[in-house]
Amino acid sequence: MTHFDIPTLNSAQVIKGRSKLPLTPYDYGHKLPIIKAEDEVKQAKKGVVYLVGAGSGDPELLTLKAYRIMQQADVVLYDSLVSEDILDMCSQQATKIFVGKRCDNHALPQEQINQLLVTHAQAGKCVVRLKGGDPFIFGRGGEELQTVVENGVYFESIPGITAASAAASSSSIPLTHRHCAQSVKFVTAIKKTNCPTEDFSEMLDPTQTVVLYMGLNRLAGLTEGLIRAGRAGDTPFAVVSHASLPTQQVLMGTLADIAAKQLMAKLPTPALLIMGDVVNLHQQLSDYNLANEEVQHRFMLQQKQAELIA
Repeated sequence: MTHFDIPTLNSAQVIKGRSKLPLTPYDYGHKLPIIKAEDEVKQAKKGVVYLVGAGSGDPELLTLKAYRIMQQADVVLYDSLVSEDILDMCSQQATKIFVGKRCDNHALPQEQINQLLVTHAQAGKCVVRLKGGDPFIFGRGGEELQTVVENGVYFESIPGITAASAAASSSSIPLTHRHCAQSVKFVTAIKKTNCPTEDFSEMLDPTQTVVLYMGLNRLAGLTEGLIRAGRAGDTPFAVVSHASLPTQQVLMGTLADIAAKQLMAKLPTPALLIMGDVVNLHQQLSDYNLANEEVQHRFMLQQKQAELIA
């Protein structure tokens, strides 16, 4: 994986639409603006929780703000979908605590994760809660922040590139298109009670793209349920595994046959399911998408040939 130097912002730089005050309570320590109310001063000296979206795993897709906050962390609580490349971008002095979840294998119950955030923040630490994708899209970010706020701890949420966006870009499947998809719906295949999604009534519109998170292990039940509910069996369907990573794989099919194809292909999790007519655009666009290493290689060869001719 290629790494690039990421610029560090300082107080002398002017950011459009923002003041020149320190960007976070941890940028310049004692140079923070003086708050006169005694109780607010005490609160400012306490720790802060930063809910940071780690994106899809490619470190080049991490935001500059996320990187800056990660460099200031005293404690990092990270999920299983946070790649090693991303984790290595956190402060080397930070204490890193794995709190990931995969299917029924949870490192810690959600309630304990919530309490860890509060405990470390109340101890005066800069706490980074590092989550794959975007924390507010099927990431339980709202639940964790409710506990944080209930305990009087300040927070900031830094968005990340959600799996749907990463998968769409890297697999050449635009989620919307004026000619065939006027809307897009994000759906989780797993409810809070760990039961599969069974209400398919809002996923039947042929002019809408449906993106299913956490559905690969329930693919057969999902596709059968959608067909029974009335969605056409020839609806284009794609499975995108390890979106935006060098190990990405894309499986193409229809609602009627994708489960059988996956049974043979055995694409690994994490994977995203995309259903709708936009999936057909993959065939037209993918041969020119430089996110694909084979396409990159072909492009570079063409460039060298053009240089020799010139």
